[in-house]
Amino acid sequence: MRLSVIFHSFGYLTQAAGVTIALSLAGIALGFVFGTLACVARFSGKPWLERLGGAYVSVFRGVPLLVLLLFVYYFLATVGLDVPALVAAIGGLSLSSGAYQAEILRGALNAVPRGQAEAATALGYTAFDCWRRILLPQALRISIPPLINEFILLIKASSLVSVVGIAEITRVSMNIASMTYRPLEAYLAGGLFYLAINLSLAGLGGLAERCAAGGAR
Repeated sequence: MRLSVIFHSFGYLTQAAGVTIALSLAGIALGFVFGTLACVARFSGKPWLERLGGAYVSVFRGVPLLVLLLFVYYFLATVGLDVPALVAAIGGLSLSSGAYQAEILRGALNAVPRGQAEAATALGYTAFDCWRRILLPQALRISIPPLINEFILLIKASSLVSVVGIAEITRVSMNIASMTYRPLEAYLAGGLFYLAINLSLAGLGGLAERCAAGGAR
C-alpha cells in the first residue's frame, strides 16, 4: 500500500467532500419539505390528499435511487427537458429522501397523543395553528434520531450521483484510481472521508437529541 497516494488525494477528496455534503444538505432540506407535505396530506382527512400522499411515498420508496437519478437525467432529456446534472442529482436525492422522511414524520405524529389535537380544537385553535404550535414541534422532537439516521444514509446514497457526472467523493475516488492505478488506496481514502463525515453527523445528532430532550423538560 502506498500512503503517498492517499496523502496526494487529500486535497481533491476534501473538495469532493464539500460537494457531497452540499448535495446531501440540499437533498435532506428539500426532502423534508416534500416529506412534510406528504405527511400532512396523509393526515388531512381528505381522501384524495391521503391517496396522493400515499402514492408519493409508495412510488419514491419503491423506485431505487439509482434508477430515479438515471430517469431524471436521461429520460427527461428525450422529451425535451434538458436537466443539468446538479439539478438531477438534488432532485433525485430530495424526492427519494422525502418519501422516507414522510414515514418518519408520520410515525412521530402517531406517537403524539391524539387528545392534544382535540384539546387544541376545543380551545379554539385553527387547524394550521394546531399543526404549527402543537403537533409538528412534538413530532420533530420525536423524529430527531431517525432523521439524523436518514441524513447519514443520504450521505452514503449520494455516492450514486456519480453516475450523472457529479464530482463527489466516489466519482473523484474513481478518477484517482484510474489515474494512479492504485484503486485500493483511492477507495480507502474515499471511504475514510465518508466515515469522518458520518461520525461527525452522528455526534451532532446526539448533541441535538440531548438539547431537544433538555428543552422538553
